[in-house]
Amino acid sequence: MKVAERVAIVTGGGGGIGGALAAALARAGAKVVVADLDADAARTVADQINAETPGAAVGSGGDVSDSEVIRALIALAERHYGPVDMYFANAGITGAPGLDATEGDWDQAIDINLRAHIRAAQLLVPGWVQRGEGYFVSTASAAGLLTQLGGAAYAVTKHAAVGFAEWLNITYGDQGVRVSCLCPMGVNTKLLFAGAQSGDPTGDLATRAVTTAGEVLEPAAVADEVLAAVDDERFLILPHAAVLEMYRHKATDYDRWLRGMRRYQRALLNPEVS
Repeated sequence: MKVAERVAIVTGGGGGIGGALAAALARAGAKVVVADLDADAARTVADQINAETPGAAVGSGGDVSDSEVIRALIALAERHYGPVDMYFANAGITGAPGLDATEGDWDQAIDINLRAHIRAAQLLVPGWVQRGEGYFVSTASAAGLLTQLGGAAYAVTKHAAVGFAEWLNITYGDQGVRVSCLCPMGVNTKLLFAGAQSGDPTGDLATRAVTTAGEVLEPAAVADEVLAAVDDERFLILPHAAVLEMYRHKATDYDRWLRGMRRYQRALLNPEVS
């Protein structure tokens, strides 16, 4: 799908990958609603976009795991620009790191990393089917294909996000609805370093696992990869090419891959021993 003249909503757009995506979409000729829990951050990104491309963006705050907030974003897009053509479900959290996570911790991670995608699809996909086109882009993670050392809630919910995106693609792909799933490793965002800054050893393990596994990319480079994939209507978006090889190793010999991941975890936890 060509993004020029399209109307897009980008969640988690107040910075990081979402902010870069919103800017890249506007440069490519789209109109963008920038949404973020931090309303000021969303409006700042929109203002920066409008300084370069006047009238291309509007910012809005809200919790995008809430169906009513999503409904309001869709209405905002329609008032300013017209029907929504593209939805980038990019907002996410790391979640609590391990088995000490409470029911509330798990609910929050599931709500933001998974149910937010489901709720957006429920509101948008039926209309796209009627129109014969639409595009849903899910930001998951390499953790959704592999796993996340030190991050149980993150790993589980990102696996679920990949699964939901696959299901959407299979179920509605023949009805004009395109679906892509973004699965990067390390990207230079606040989310990447949240674990290290939390003071929790398990969260710190998650950060070190990602930052030592491969190159940490800048958000703008990831946004460029996403737009190229959308143009090609390609499902799996892998800004880190090594993820595909890791995924193949996992599928070829699951037990060997698990042993390797345990070795990697031991090396991170006890670098003096390795």
